[in-house]
Amino acid sequence: MATASMPALPSRRLVLADLVPASRARTAVLVALGVLLTAALAQVSVPVPGSPVPITGQTLAVVLTAGALGPVRGVAVQALYILCALVGLPFYSEASGGFDVVFGATGGYVVGFLPAAFLIGLAARRGADRKIWQALPLFAAGQLVVFAVGVPWLAVSAGLTASQALEAGFYPFILGGVVKAGVAALAFRGAWLAADRTR
Repeated sequence: MATASMPALPSRRLVLADLVPASRARTAVLVALGVLLTAALAQVSVPVPGSPVPITGQTLAVVLTAGALGPVRGVAVQALYILCALVGLPFYSEASGGFDVVFGATGGYVVGFLPAAFLIGLAARRGADRKIWQALPLFAAGQLVVFAVGVPWLAVSAGLTASQALEAGFYPFILGGVVKAGVAALAFRGAWLAADRTR
């Protein structure tokens, strides 16, 4: 008697972290490493004259961790990063931390890491991190999400007008954001090429 074959279910798209052999500790280790990477790149800090917001490597870390880990683990990294700073660990720029820092004038940028990580991770889960021409606008747009939260927060916290907040908290960071998006796009393209060769 002939039996009808079951149609193959579509396989879930992988992010880079899914190439790591599965274990019970894998997610915890990857998230912890993501937090440490974000904290490390936060120490790459350049003051911006006239602005309380420094140029840091944090947004590059958000892009890298979210793209590599996917939406859920990417958000978990940034949520844990915020929690670590709240309890006083020196994980923010210039080795700062604490409640006042997290909810200070620059706090909105870090809060913006959460939706940015989700959107970047979701797009990466759908394969948008694999080709430079897709990854570059994705990673730039992800950073814009950070500024969409951070700039209004800065305006309210520091008592700035909209134009002053843009001058202090957005315009000086445009070039750096494009460079970070390019670095991340090249890194992901290289990582996927290497992964394809080894599979």
